[in-house]
Amino acid sequence: MAMDLFSGLEPDSKAKVDKNTPLADRMRPQRLEDFVGQQHLLAPGKPLRVAIEQDQLRSIILWGPPGAGKTTLAHIIAKMTRSDFISFSAVLAGIKEIKSVMADAEKARHYGRKTILFIDEIHRFNKAQQDAFLPHVETGNIVLIGATTENPSFEVNAALLSRSKVYVLQALAVEEVVSLLERALADKEYGLGKESVQIEEKLLQQIALFANGDARAAYNTLEIAVQSSPKDETGKRVITSKIIEDAMQRRMLLYDKSGEEHYNLISALHKSMRNSDPDASLYWLGRMLEAGEDPLYIARRIVRFASEDVGLADPMALPLAVSAMQAFHFVGQPEGMLALAEAAVYMATAPKSNALYKSYGSVLEDVRNTVAEPVPLHLRNAPTRLMKNLNYGKGYQYAHDSENRLTDMTCLPDSLNREMDLKRLLATV
Repeated sequence: MAMDLFSGLEPDSKAKVDKNTPLADRMRPQRLEDFVGQQHLLAPGKPLRVAIEQDQLRSIILWGPPGAGKTTLAHIIAKMTRSDFISFSAVLAGIKEIKSVMADAEKARHYGRKTILFIDEIHRFNKAQQDAFLPHVETGNIVLIGATTENPSFEVNAALLSRSKVYVLQALAVEEVVSLLERALADKEYGLGKESVQIEEKLLQQIALFANGDARAAYNTLEIAVQSSPKDETGKRVITSKIIEDAMQRRMLLYDKSGEEHYNLISALHKSMRNSDPDASLYWLGRMLEAGEDPLYIARRIVRFASEDVGLADPMALPLAVSAMQAFHFVGQPEGMLALAEAAVYMATAPKSNALYKSYGSVLEDVRNTVAEPVPLHLRNAPTRLMKNLNYGKGYQYAHDSENRLTDMTCLPDSLNREMDLKRLLATV
């Protein structure tokens, strides 16, 4: 038996989905075999998949971004399990409803029936509401499936969290979202297969890119585009880039995350920062972010810039770049974009020095092209008598005992030290 108290959509039968419901709901897969993404959790043989298939599931928390498949997975579990299934919305349910459902679940258990309770947006439940589930999870009256976009470490009670297994869902890849859109275009029963839609592959890629891993957002964009596209004289709905732009309510920028434009734009950002142009740096940063580039890719490039182009001219550049990357990772979009913008402007206005970059390049050249000489004896530790007898540590000068904390002791291998002396001699000629 499956119950869905608040959503109005029964999870156990796709045939009951009304054609007027959104495309994302109509295309919700009913089998694990049709589920797209999350193969790190649901590939054949993975523990979560085995637990679902064998109806041995225990309480779990599904943590992931919007549109990653949390609700869909819960509906698939409802279809596959031999249990009563109850779906709660944390926005609508209160303590009274929770207690009523828990009482029903306890009665069902006495009759040998198991109850799976799905809680969407569990992070919206307060402590008292979450505490109401705890004794029923402990006694086995319910198997809890919670879905959240927020870190459960902060949003779910520790007691409830300790009795649940947390599974982290990942944002869908562009290719995975495209496959879902193609499936919707081909499906004549629940999708858009009867609409005779004509759309180029690159436009599906663009929809997927802007959806940023959110399948629901991609479905919504495609559905709006089809609905707003009139049929031509042959009965086809031809989807153009202008229609997609209108559906997304934003301009489509020329961008290919794996193609030439990707490298052109990151080059423009890097060289604008190197040229100390904060306006251009912000512009190219904005172009990349609005076109759908992975913000953490940009953050990594800014971290590299801090060492390569600013270097020791401003030692604070590197920790600031790392802080911006961590801030974005913690805050997410869109607020985290400002942290990247701050880092880009800082790099553009910071003093520049590539001395560290060039020096390390010279070191690599020496390491690769010279004999790997042994460490000079005076730089070696001598923890044993034998090592002391072999002159380990002999002649070492402790810098802190010297004036200005400097000594005339050499620290390079002999061949490189002679080479450095020659370079200094030539420099004076």
